[in-house]
Amino acid sequence: MAARATTPLIIAIDGPAGSGKSSAARLLAKTLGYLYLDTGALYRAVGWKALKEGVSVQDEEALESLCSRLELTVRPDGEGMRVYLDGRDITGEIRTPDVSRAAAAVAVVAAVRRRLLGIQRRMGSEVGARGGIVVEGRDIGTVVFPEATVKFFLNASPEVRVKRRYEELRQQGMTVDLTQTRQEIDTRDLKDSSRELAPLKVAEDAIRIDSTGQTLEDVVSTMAEAIQQKTGLPVRISRGPVDR
Repeated sequence: MAARATTPLIIAIDGPAGSGKSSAARLLAKTLGYLYLDTGALYRAVGWKALKEGVSVQDEEALESLCSRLELTVRPDGEGMRVYLDGRDITGEIRTPDVSRAAAAVAVVAAVRRRLLGIQRRMGSEVGARGGIVVEGRDIGTVVFPEATVKFFLNASPEVRVKRRYEELRQQGMTVDLTQTRQEIDTRDLKDSSRELAPLKVAEDAIRIDSTGQTLEDVVSTMAEAIQQKTGLPVRISRGPVDR
């Protein structure tokens, strides 16, 4: 597959854990030649810092103080991105179950969301001026970039989502249990959909894609075609092998 857009775009991809949005966003960004931004990694970074400093993820005042001195940056890295906190590369350290739980907890704190919202929008503005950006998360099309050029909401069956998350953790060398993984996804889904601040929901103008039974290449091809249809941009799509 090869796709190339000739004008700047903000592509918003939302969806729950295990829906395939991260993999799809990375490959879509690569094929479009745009920057990839995983906003969930920013919340993971805050959760990681809270754990390292012994700050309770329920202590809103302490979290607000933590965020006020947050030096958080991301840099492109091949098909993905690397996360730097206070000048330290923490990309690999924020992908643990403990950090995932901490990220879900800090994501409901208003001060944290305000701080990260500003960072995300600044990145979108700066990158948009130079080219384009593919942003994925849980409130991108509804809160972060409600004016995004094209919005997608990616989902999959519960069984597929659990299996994907389980395999992801195993590939990272972690000892995981399938039942526990299912429980953690169920808990995260409930928190994401029921929180008062920026809950996970489908934007009214989002294009829904069910990735169950589809290959990553199929999903990204569908997205590229939708971008072409929605924007009229000359996006060229080839369904040949992908260099991954």
